[in-house]
Amino acid sequence: MSELYNISVKDIELNSVDLSNYQGKTLLIVNVASKCGFTPQYKDLQSLYEKYRDQGLEVLGFPCNQFGAQEPGSNAAVQEFCQLNYGLSFPVMGKIEVNGSGQHPLYAHLSKQAKGLITDSIKWNFTKFLVNRDGLVIERFAPVTKPEAISKNIEELL
Repeated sequence: MSELYNISVKDIELNSVDLSNYQGKTLLIVNVASKCGFTPQYKDLQSLYEKYRDQGLEVLGFPCNQFGAQEPGSNAAVQEFCQLNYGLSFPVMGKIEVNGSGQHPLYAHLSKQAKGLITDSIKWNFTKFLVNRDGLVIERFAPVTKPEAISKNIEELL
């Protein structure tokens, strides 16, 4: 079993969620923010989710305030923003840190499995990790990579 499935995260209401709940699913894990130039990608992430969820895709959004303080609100504010502006139906989890001394174990695992350019740290909001049904990180995509551009990668894993 993949190490990924031993990790727990908090949902938007701070309830513990074991990632083992997603075993057997293809995952697209994204660190997100409400006040970022890439925030419109929420719409495209939702479209991917709607298109592929019945085939086994789960999109997991992780709000993070580490880049330009672009996610300053509470978890409740994040949830409200996502619902009002994008009508998201995929899970947006509780806020986490993706870098530094407070780095969440999920992002320590993801960064170790899919190295970045120059450093392994997350460079900005909307960095995307594609994980196969066995919990292995297949690919890391830069924030500038639009979600629809990775449709083919997702289809190969479904």
